[in-house]
Amino acid sequence: MQGLKIFSGNSNKAFAEKVAKAAGVELGFCTLSRFADGEIQVEIHESVRGDSVFVIQSCSPPVNENYMELFLVLDALKRASAKGITAVIPYYGYARQDRKVAPRAPISSKCMADLLTAAGATRVVCVDLHAAQIQGFFNVPVDHLFAIPTLARAWREKYGFGEEFVAVSPDAGGVERTRAFAKRIECPIAIIDKRRTGPNEAKALHLIGDVRNKTAIIVDDMIDTAGTLTQAVDSLMRNGAKSVIAVATHALLSGPAISRLTECGINKVLVTDSIPLKENAQNTGLIEVVSVAPLVAEAIRRIYGNASVSSLFD
Repeated sequence: MQGLKIFSGNSNKAFAEKVAKAAGVELGFCTLSRFADGEIQVEIHESVRGDSVFVIQSCSPPVNENYMELFLVLDALKRASAKGITAVIPYYGYARQDRKVAPRAPISSKCMADLLTAAGATRVVCVDLHAAQIQGFFNVPVDHLFAIPTLARAWREKYGFGEEFVAVSPDAGGVERTRAFAKRIECPIAIIDKRRTGPNEAKALHLIGDVRNKTAIIVDDMIDTAGTLTQAVDSLMRNGAKSVIAVATHALLSGPAISRLTECGINKVLVTDSIPLKENAQNTGLIEVVSVAPLVAEAIRRIYGNASVSSLFD
């Protein structure tokens, strides 16, 4: 793996270390600190001239701080004559602002794409983008990785598979993701008809499918304030589900999320380590983490070796 280097921002250092170890390289030596006035200082302590460099940074809260760190690291590497610079963003912040929802509103995820490429990214790797069309916002290659195969494999090993389970999409937009999970654990699917009443607010209206006397598995790409999730749990329990477990890629767990999860009657929550789990979330005993570091490491190895990334999911 000579000529391959992996660096990390401060947002998820433990994840970056797992990825580097799985890829068979040492994590690059760099320092991200703050000047007295709060500005970010980036120091790359080793040569990257002519190397293929990967920078791992989850753009989770504090989103703007983490993005700014990433922009400056990319710029430093570009000016240090790295041959190729790949931004590895396990969680892509601003992904939910992927279109104009009101007059004179920004398309923030497109703005982030432009800033990443302007800073120096020649390729981008993401895990479970909230909106797949964000790939098209970039003028550089984007490798979109999927956590569902990893989560489904972990589920089968721990809980089994078959008709005793039912995979549930919390809204119509998540049906494809839910179907992919259901296919891998060989179970039927159900859909919750949900309509939003405002930002971070949703109302579950109707359940399509049979969950009676089954373990219902809510499959989603992220858990933010857990409002959608708790309403889904309530709907499933009212429709006769034996128990409810959630499976999601990104554990944002903002605001009242933890209290909602502990009070809603959910049995377990499976998430990935794309975002570092908050201490209060770790203490609930509800949340189990499945690592996608081996998936990201294999993608890095394939990109470096000019091999197929899409065949990871065949």
